[in-house]
Amino acid sequence: MKLYEYLAKEAFARHGIPVPPGRVATSPKGAAEAAQELGDVALKVQILAGGRGKAGGIRFASTPDEAARQAAELLGTEIRGLRVSKVLVEKKLQIDREFYLGVAVDGGARRPVVIASTAGGVNIEDVPEKLIIKQAVDPAWGLMPFRARQIARRLDLGPDLSSQFTDILLRLYDVFQTYDAELAEINPLALQKDGLLVAADGRLNMDDDALFRHPDSPVVEEGTELELRARKAGLAYVELDGDIAVMANGAGITMATLDIIQLYGGRPANFLDAGGGAGVETTAAAIELLLSRRPKALLINIFGGITRCDDVARALVTVGERRGGFDLPVVIRLVGTNEKEGLAILEDYGLKAYRTMDEAAAQVVHAAKVSAGDQPPPRAPAGAGPAGDPSAVERGGGL
Repeated sequence: MKLYEYLAKEAFARHGIPVPPGRVATSPKGAAEAAQELGDVALKVQILAGGRGKAGGIRFASTPDEAARQAAELLGTEIRGLRVSKVLVEKKLQIDREFYLGVAVDGGARRPVVIASTAGGVNIEDVPEKLIIKQAVDPAWGLMPFRARQIARRLDLGPDLSSQFTDILLRLYDVFQTYDAELAEINPLALQKDGLLVAADGRLNMDDDALFRHPDSPVVEEGTELELRARKAGLAYVELDGDIAVMANGAGITMATLDIIQLYGGRPANFLDAGGGAGVETTAAAIELLLSRRPKALLINIFGGITRCDDVARALVTVGERRGGFDLPVVIRLVGTNEKEGLAILEDYGLKAYRTMDEAAAQVVHAAKVSAGDQPPPRAPAGAGPAGDPSAVERGGGL
């Protein structure tokens, strides 16, 4: 579970890590009141995504009126696909240098690892490996003070700065342990012009499997509005940046469907695993959810075991009748339990189903391009039969 920046900083502050003074605002008036108290401020949208600054999610203000105006422009908008409902209004820092400091779980080594660099900030992902220090920590002993001092020396920080850095690192590791974290990160750890280090930004990701040990921790639901809606409906759904909506039954076949769409030159708009055994109404709700994003085309890929093909067909027809028909190309691959019944239902409604993923993927990619105004013929990848080639059905098999 990811925590918002302000919640991460509250945890940092409880463990003695210096953070900028700030307040959370949910309205322009609240932002103005915070600016009245703090002076020059930074307004930072609170979303569970990185790259806020590049996306325009961090603004600065020198007066309460300006803070209110900036907050009004940010609140209610979408940044990185996430709706902004609150901003953190913090005292603006006078930064001289920026460092990176984090503690994360190294899954391969099965132990925590400290990560530090003198090149912190917005482009930490592009920092060369030679500028990043990594120090594994034995979980039986924890991070010993002499190890923290060694990391500070390797960064060549100087005596006074090394002392501050070591203290913050030890406290950050304490946060990491206390909250059963997968990641505790300060980026940037800012050196102010007065010579003091402060956590200018913060991330704290808690292990979901350990949340029962933290009953007082806030519950933060991650995802876009559509992802949250899908989760409440019992669907596994993740938004992507393409234009072909996808529904399949099972995580493996859904991932394979996304891959084959890309293989044919298309761009999936989502991952949606409707699961096994979903009834007509649940399946219809899943289709409605996909159509709400107004994709260029829809692909339904069902290899029915527990899932009944006739239920999927009924769900699709139900949605079509509710909407007065479909205003986009709908491509279906339907194989498995009650397949004949499902195909008959679709045929009566005027829809055709394909038998292989190759055929269906080629058709939906072509249909999406036609819908977008580009009409190249379907292109089969090396080793695959062309769409409509009977040999492709024979070779299809598998998922």
